[in-house]
Amino acid sequence: MDTSLQTRPTTGFPLPAADLESLGIRREQIDRLVARIERHIAEGRYPGCQIALARHGKLGLYKSFGNAAAEPRSRAAADDTLWLLYSNTKVITAVALWALAERGLFSFSDRIADHVPEFATNAKGNITILQTITHQAGFPNAVVGPDAWTDHERLREVVCNFPLEWSPGSKVHYHGLSAHWTLGVLIEAVTGRDFRDVIRETVCEHLGLGSDLYVGLPENEFGRTADMHEPMPAGKGCRPLAENNTAAWRKSGAPGGAGYGTARGMVALYQMMLNGGELAGTRMVSPRLLQYAIRNHTGDRVDEFMGMPMHRGLGPHLRGITENVRGLGGFASPRTFGHGGVGTSYCWGDPDSGVSFAYITNNRVSDPWHSKRLDLVANLVHAAIV
Repeated sequence: MDTSLQTRPTTGFPLPAADLESLGIRREQIDRLVARIERHIAEGRYPGCQIALARHGKLGLYKSFGNAAAEPRSRAAADDTLWLLYSNTKVITAVALWALAERGLFSFSDRIADHVPEFATNAKGNITILQTITHQAGFPNAVVGPDAWTDHERLREVVCNFPLEWSPGSKVHYHGLSAHWTLGVLIEAVTGRDFRDVIRETVCEHLGLGSDLYVGLPENEFGRTADMHEPMPAGKGCRPLAENNTAAWRKSGAPGGAGYGTARGMVALYQMMLNGGELAGTRMVSPRLLQYAIRNHTGDRVDEFMGMPMHRGLGPHLRGITENVRGLGGFASPRTFGHGGVGTSYCWGDPDSGVSFAYITNNRVSDPWHSKRLDLVANLVHAAIV
């Protein structure tokens, strides 16, 4: 039996519901947001969407739109629908790493090879955990094939044989999946357990989000998933994106991109961060750890993949004060932090207001439309906060 994909049922949800007005959120702005999403769906931009907003430990908005699946027949999105989070997964993985570091299993200044000795292959011996999680490790294009997704002895072998593309620390360049596969191997090295089990127990179930966030989706939850889509080659409309709808991908728990979750699960995770590491009375990490992790570790250096400074923390990135930044909204407070999922989504938290927000869709849309809509969506929410 593959115990790494078992899950335990949870009851309740850690954030009580509240009306928007009581949370100091302007409803007319949220109405504009809802109308924009409905227009996107009517235009065929994406089949479905889910949004959530929370403030000061209460859930003020949770709404699903459109369809979770388009073929062979449409299936409406529902509040229990699980959405492919893509790189929002990196934040869930990061929270697990924060907790393990706080337990003394490693320091972020450690070298990966201190815990996985064979990772030193191909001149990688001096790469630190901090360089890896902040996209400075030097192997952004390294690939883990499907043969290693659930064969974790093979995964360790593949990761340790990654070739270097440039000197570690010399650049900031987004590592789509490679850095977090490496961090998955690190988690297994310091715990002796499947990284999917560690993330599930340490983060998702510990916070009461065991039915809302998954890194490694069990088969008995497949019926809740929204299919991922891609734009039609000819233009208007979309079609299922087969490679991200397979059972193998869903089970893999790729720690940089194959998590599944609800929008309310993501806003609850960010509420934990906004509340000093605690959610509904459950302590995840210490305030001091959060101050270290959600800090700009890369300054205003340009992320060469993104083409702009991304102000990388150990998981989320920050708004900062540069002219623009991806996904968080131009109106955002400089301390706002979050992460996105390629072509689909963004989730963020604002320490100055206590608001967390999640916007998740199921069509992988390219730029420039993708980045422009993310900015508009986020700014509608920022402008709603009073």
